[in-house]
Amino acid sequence: MNLNEHITLLTENIHWLTTDQAWHYRVLPKNRAGESLQLYCEDSADRNELLAELEIMFGLEIDLEPISATQIARLLSKHYLKDNALQGLKQFALSNDPDDFLNNLIQEAKALKSSDIHIESYENKCRVRIRIDGMMVERYLLKREDYPALINKIKIYADLDIAEKRLPQDGRINFKHQGQQFDIRASVLPTLHGEKVVLRLLNNDATEIDLNSLGFSAFDLDNYLQGAKRPNGILLISGPTGSGKTTTLYATLKLLNKETRNILTIEDPVEYTLEGINQVQLKESIGLGFPEALRTFLRQDPDVIMVGEIRDTETANMAIRAALTGHLVLSTIHTNSAWGTVSRLIDMGVHPFLVASTLNTTVAQRLIRLLCPECKQVKDFNQNLYPKQFKPYLEIAEHYVANGCEHCYFTGYKGRKAVYEVIPIDQELSAEIKAGNMNINELLKERGVHTLAENAFNLFSAGQTSIEEIYPLLLNY
Repeated sequence: MNLNEHITLLTENIHWLTTDQAWHYRVLPKNRAGESLQLYCEDSADRNELLAELEIMFGLEIDLEPISATQIARLLSKHYLKDNALQGLKQFALSNDPDDFLNNLIQEAKALKSSDIHIESYENKCRVRIRIDGMMVERYLLKREDYPALINKIKIYADLDIAEKRLPQDGRINFKHQGQQFDIRASVLPTLHGEKVVLRLLNNDATEIDLNSLGFSAFDLDNYLQGAKRPNGILLISGPTGSGKTTTLYATLKLLNKETRNILTIEDPVEYTLEGINQVQLKESIGLGFPEALRTFLRQDPDVIMVGEIRDTETANMAIRAALTGHLVLSTIHTNSAWGTVSRLIDMGVHPFLVASTLNTTVAQRLIRLLCPECKQVKDFNQNLYPKQFKPYLEIAEHYVANGCEHCYFTGYKGRKAVYEVIPIDQELSAEIKAGNMNINELLKERGVHTLAENAFNLFSAGQTSIEEIYPLLLNY
């Protein structure tokens, strides 16, 4: 075969080799028929010696097909993760023990800094995918007959009803295994071919969260801190699910967490735990929602209140009331831009004069994947790569593109960084809100407010990310 031909491994074949076997012999599974096992090997390998060893080890007839060393390295890094954090985790199969499979799956996802595990059932197969740096990666295929045992095991851990298969269920798992301890939010959804489970891995440790390392520019951080340090008013962070809003809020709470302040939070779920902060878990099934918690909070003599999300009119009005009575309220809301928060609150039924009186800072945020510094490649830039209506802030002659190497598991990206749009609400902007004027672009430019697109473009022009990553943000400007 052509050694440069792009090769794809089937997920169902991966378990034929352990990680140690694949890396030690630098071989990969291709196909298996009866007593014959076909493997890919490096084109420079001594095939006679390798063949003899593998046939003794597997007790099968081995057929070796040479491919380039680059292909072998790419596929090993992608399918047989060999990370320091994963050392000691053994290869596992569900058929051996659902307990072992689940424990090792969660440990593996945690070691890879995955945010979610998706366990899904289809007509002919069941699969496990994990989300790393915002992208889904398929990890395992399961036999359909083994799938119910795994789902039941998760339900037992999450204290859910194993007999209920027709309705969605939500639960929480306190995961303790081999010295590790963290919380997992479990969501079970009935689908056409069985129940789908999503496990959200919650990071209980907030000690390493720091506002200075999240991605704020010096100018934006200064504006943000001015809002966070006010004694009252509302500070709102907007963005889609998974854009890092909660992490920014916790970094702010960590900064505000002093002995002299009483801080209360109502969250769904409690993602981090912070010593010195009174955190409440939302439980709507028993009548403990955001509005109910806020009413009680006002009788608890708080200085700072954090509300997980403003999602309805009642919660919005209660947050406004808390801000009017001298409290600092931190929360999140779903809008596309920082200024869009204002119209969103008004659409919810909050009077413009109340928004103007209480909103002190509005922030929009997104997460951008960063190019792997080990393998990113520089190329001449073509202006046609921009969205048609976008006018670049400066001319770019060269840009970096994703390539892929062992360090980034051949994705081309390693880690993420937040980009922000921070608008401090001063008296002039407050007057515009009262007047119902939503077109304030010129006023924002006068104040030097950088949009999401500008801050994302700065990352791109500095060679930290790719045009593909920032493209969606450029479409809006």
